[in-house]
Amino acid sequence: MSKYIMEAENVKKYFPIKGGLFSKIVGYVKAVDDVTLKIKKGSCVALVGESGCGKTTFGRTILKLLEPDDGRILFEDKNLAEIKGKKMREMRKNMQIVFQDPNSSLDPRFTVKNIIGEPFTNFTKIKGEELVKKVLELLELVGLKKEHLYRYPHEFSGGQRQRIAVARAIALNPKFIVLDEPTSALDVSVQAKILNLFQDLQEKLDLSYLFITHDLSVAKHMADNINVMYVGKLVETSETESLFEEPLHPYTQALLSAIPVADPDYKVMRAVLKGDVPSPANPPSGCRFHPRCPKAMEICSKEEPELKKVGDGRLVACHLY
Repeated sequence: MSKYIMEAENVKKYFPIKGGLFSKIVGYVKAVDDVTLKIKKGSCVALVGESGCGKTTFGRTILKLLEPDDGRILFEDKNLAEIKGKKMREMRKNMQIVFQDPNSSLDPRFTVKNIIGEPFTNFTKIKGEELVKKVLELLELVGLKKEHLYRYPHEFSGGQRQRIAVARAIALNPKFIVLDEPTSALDVSVQAKILNLFQDLQEKLDLSYLFITHDLSVAKHMADNINVMYVGKLVETSETESLFEEPLHPYTQALLSAIPVADPDYKVMRAVLKGDVPSPANPPSGCRFHPRCPKAMEICSKEEPELKKVGDGRLVACHLY
């Protein structure tokens, strides 16, 4: 059996652009374009990049919440393209997601008991007092109390709502969870508590995570391995420590230089990027980063670099290497 719980190979997800009188397809938004990523059992892999680079689309595609247009997705060595209907429904017990905004991911008409109890209602025969007992156990696990059981989402703070979403995600003992920017909608003071909760749950329940974020300092705290994404493509993959010690791709270097440092005397050379992020509907030729890259060469605008191995376990898509 493979050491990887989730393997995405050359995954593509394009969204059609329609125009004209008869709404013909006139182009495609290449949200995820030929991405390969592997997640080891029990590990946390981060996917980082600017807003709109395709991170969330990739996360939803590997869970088959969106159907991939090309590529192969393996979960515990099973090809998800070949699994449909009831078998796919059973598989979903092992694959869950925590969405970015708990305000929109929790039903405002449901009490906490109904929200966390819904997975049991849909997938098991547990009901009545046994259901309440299960929900109370999950509330305790995520740091909430018995008196929260019959309250509605609007009665909670942002951090508490995210804890409810986490309790729902772990209800059926999944093996793999996509964390889609789970702290970006929260206050900084609450973020650390939620991140620590994820780490505690990973240890207790032997979970594997894909952690999607635009914040590299959060990725450093959480992840064993970091993948950097730019306009639908991976540009660098590395172990967390190596990436922070020596970022290879110019885009990764720019992202790292933008991390704020809590020391007024510390001077940092910021890599200020020119221009705007290109549209995935009309990406530049060659390397997609070349219009903004301070180290761009002539070849960069003509030839797309392959994601190739550089050193021990590191991958980078850049003509400099």
